[in-house]
Amino acid sequence: MSDLVVLCFDGTDTAGIVRQRVVEWQRAHLVELEDAVVVTRNEAGKVKLDQAINLTAAGAVNGALWGSLIGLLFLNPLLGLAVGAGAGAAGGALTDIGINDDFMREVGATLQPGASALFVLVRKVTVDKIAEELREFNPKVLQTSLAHDDEVALIQALTPKTPGAAADAMASGDGESSESTQ
Repeated sequence: MSDLVVLCFDGTDTAGIVRQRVVEWQRAHLVELEDAVVVTRNEAGKVKLDQAINLTAAGAVNGALWGSLIGLLFLNPLLGLAVGAGAGAAGGALTDIGINDDFMREVGATLQPGASALFVLVRKVTVDKIAEELREFNPKVLQTSLAHDDEVALIQALTPKTPGAAADAMASGDGESSESTQ
């Protein structure tokens, strides 16, 4: 089962940079992705989705391949190529896998102008190994499908560690700070 995590960042480019890092972490087997989409809201307030996979293009390529093969059987590969590419592109454009586009637009409309968000659908993640690198981007957790305790643990893992917070935790003797510093 996959979990959705939505992280918000200052700046329209930051979520894209973080998505590149997430892809690198996937190659290192630190995260197992199902989908990763960058949503930006420009200064004019317009929301833009940047899908990791262009389904229309993928459908056109796949349709062209199958259309050519079927066209060869009927001795007209060019017609098969054209029909297959068109059908594949139409099918790809109508297909919505992963995270719902309307939901992402709705959440994107709540972003401050000039901000971005990264919607990540993950099957598996090693939070402790990637949290330290994510902290440098100062992410804010907007929404998750995680259980409450897991969501709290994620927020704490992404909260920047400050010397004052560590001293407060040591003074209280419980090892955890009762308030979050941001």
